[in-house]
Formats: sequence, C-alpha cells, structure tokens
Amino acid sequence: MAKPKIATTSLAGCFGCHMSILDIDERILELVELVDFDKSPIDDIKEFHHRCAVGLIEGGCANEENVRVLKDFRRHCDILISLGECAILGGIPALRNTIPLQECLDEAYLNGPSVYNPAKTIPNDPEIPLLLNKVYPCHEVVKIDYFLQGCPPRADAIWETLVALLTDKPVDLPYDLIKYD
Repeated sequence: MAKPKIATTSLAGCFGCHMSILDIDERILELVELVDFDKSPIDDIKEFHHRCAVGLIEGGCANEENVRVLKDFRRHCDILISLGECAILGGIPALRNTIPLQECLDEAYLNGPSVYNPAKTIPNDPEIPLLLNKVYPCHEVVKIDYFLQGCPPRADAIWETLVALLTDKPVDLPYDLIKYD
C-alpha cells in the first residue's frame, strides 16, 4: 500500500518553521517510514505530482505568488495546517500592514538611510510577483484545517500533529507542547 504524501511550503516567512520540522531530529527517519514528501523544499520537488494527505504552510501571503501557491496547496491537500505565527497572523512581515504600500516601497528603494539608488527606481520587472496591499494570514485566503502556533512551533508539536493525522487519530496536543511561558 502506498504511503500518504505530505507537502510543505514557505510563503512570506523566515523558513524557521521548516527548521522546526527538521528539529524532530532522528524521528525524521520514522516520518519517512510513514509518508512520502511530494512538493517540498525538504526534497526539492517543486510541483505537485500526487494528491497529498497533509500540507504544511509556513508564512503569510504578501504577494500574488504566495496566494497562487496557497490556493494550489488547498486544491492538492486534504488537510492544510498553518504552521507558525506568520501563517496564522501574518507575523513579522505583517508589520507593514499599518503603513501604505507605496510608503514602504519608497522607504525600501528610495529614501532609506542605506539606500543607494541613483536611478531612483522601484523594481517593477514582470518576473517579480506583485505585492499585495497588506500581508494576509493564510486562513483569510483559503480554508485552513489546523493551526500550530509558535515562532516557530515546537518540533514535538509538529511531530505529534503529523503522527495523529497520518494514523487517523484525533489531534490532542498536551498543554506542555503548546504553552509558551
């Protein structure tokens, strides 16, 4: 019987949640016995090849490419998990949400104290994904089934959630795995 497949992606975030996935340490070998990775930076597969049981999403949606990738994950994954504060709330990238986009671009490319831009241009190549007016948490773009909070979530919380979902058991994380005090 074929193993269930999982997929992972990083949108507007720092890749810390993927590091937390790798922090399950030697259990990664047990995970590989349970699943096959389909689309993920972990195995460098860039496109979906199969239906996936679980999709892990790190980061929020800051540009049109993030939205496209997130919607593609929703189409290809039975269960989607927002992994970490950027996916759940927008995180650090969402700090720009209180400032008009044009003002952010002007500061980054024209007026910032360390900017050297004699041409006084803001990048606008068609290859660069169009920035959204704000950073959106994933659940404002697609339906999300589970939320694992933390910056990043603890490796044990990720492990326990994946094992429960992949073995058809309820996700019931003990308080010690989700507290941050």
